[in-house]
Amino acid sequence: MPVAKPESSKPMLKIGDVARRTALSIDAVRFYEREGLLGRVHRSAGQRRYDDDAVRRLAFVRRATALGFSLAEVKSLVTLRMSARMPCERVRERALAKLADIDRRIGELQEIRDALAGLADGCKHGAVHGTCPLLDELARPLSATTSESMDCCDGASA
Repeated sequence: MPVAKPESSKPMLKIGDVARRTALSIDAVRFYEREGLLGRVHRSAGQRRYDDDAVRRLAFVRRATALGFSLAEVKSLVTLRMSARMPCERVRERALAKLADIDRRIGELQEIRDALAGLADGCKHGAVHGTCPLLDELARPLSATTSESMDCCDGASA
């Protein structure tokens, strides 16, 4: 009777090899493993051993996180990818939701940028009067800090 070969006759990779192939740190590989994104990880002589599927999954995770998907969203995308049918419409909906979130965050960042630019511009005038409007604004109590109060330094001296 022939001896059955192990499930995977392909060479198994050490964690450092996987980290290099995926451009992730070893800690990141361990983290994604703990989070359940790699499936079953084999161990041999106390060392983790990874197959090509683990490398593909980590590359997927890395690309998805680079596009701004959160860990929970990546887990969901991995689950969708592993399903028998890849429901492209559901993936598209998630991508469009992520786009809307990014657009919202860009808007918030633009508001912050504009406020900071106004405060920095106000410093030109404050230096003449011996005060710094930016530092004065940052020192205000939080209840007084609103988007309107940040507009105080748009070039006019207060």
